[in-house]
Amino acid sequence: MSLATEAAATRPTVVTRTFATGDVTARPELIDALQALLRAHGTLYDWAAEVPQPRALRGRAPVFVATIPDRDDIVVVRHAWHGGLLAPLTGDLFRMPTRAPTELLHSWTLRALGIPTSEVLGYARYEALPGLRRVDVVTRFIPNAFDLGMVAAGLAPHIEPDAALAATRDLLVKLAAHGVLHPDLNVKNVLVRTRNRGGLEALVIDVDIVRWNPKRPPIETMRANTARLLRSMRKWRANFGCDVADACLAAFEREALAATPSLAPTTGTGATTGGTTAHPS
Repeated sequence: MSLATEAAATRPTVVTRTFATGDVTARPELIDALQALLRAHGTLYDWAAEVPQPRALRGRAPVFVATIPDRDDIVVVRHAWHGGLLAPLTGDLFRMPTRAPTELLHSWTLRALGIPTSEVLGYARYEALPGLRRVDVVTRFIPNAFDLGMVAAGLAPHIEPDAALAATRDLLVKLAAHGVLHPDLNVKNVLVRTRNRGGLEALVIDVDIVRWNPKRPPIETMRANTARLLRSMRKWRANFGCDVADACLAAFEREALAATPSLAPTTGTGATTGGTTAHPS
């Protein structure tokens, strides 16, 4: 079941404008600024790449942090690339409408459900071959955040791995409670940040591919998400020699399963009402 279908009632307000080589979509308060950046720099990625970086970020390719001119918005600009076995062939070319609209909607909906994730503010699509586009995605910068792989490798100042795993377990519980399955849940797709009021919070990112089924038993969703994440953590440990013992991973899995709610969600989109699950049409 598509999260986009279930979340239609929470669709964010955005504006789309065309330009010479494509189109840009963003929140109304940002559309003029992004359009001006496209006129001046050609692509949003090229603009962000020219800005001095506060610290290096990296996904499948470099990810740049920049402040939108004449605004206080600090954003992350990511150029979209395919992953998987076909990535060398498909590269950065996506069929219309691309994954960007789905990522924006999923981000908005997960946040509305109380599941921490990065806030997608907009995207730009650039014409390539007929029917194909390249894409830049703009999200709000999350300060004091490091991915779980960096934490495990000891590259996240002031974040202890045990505390990061506890925050990640809480995130998985929230995902399971709403039936949110992330097919590519790995150590790079979980961010851990220090809250201003103290403590840690874990966020899930790369949410364009998440699937949502509120009718699925939460324990099944937890098992699937946990298995994917643990597989990634073991692979990360093998590649980088991180000090995460098997006993620690086993305890993480055991505690996550024990904390999983046994009932379907009772609030938010797809809430259980009078014994039946209500879904927006």
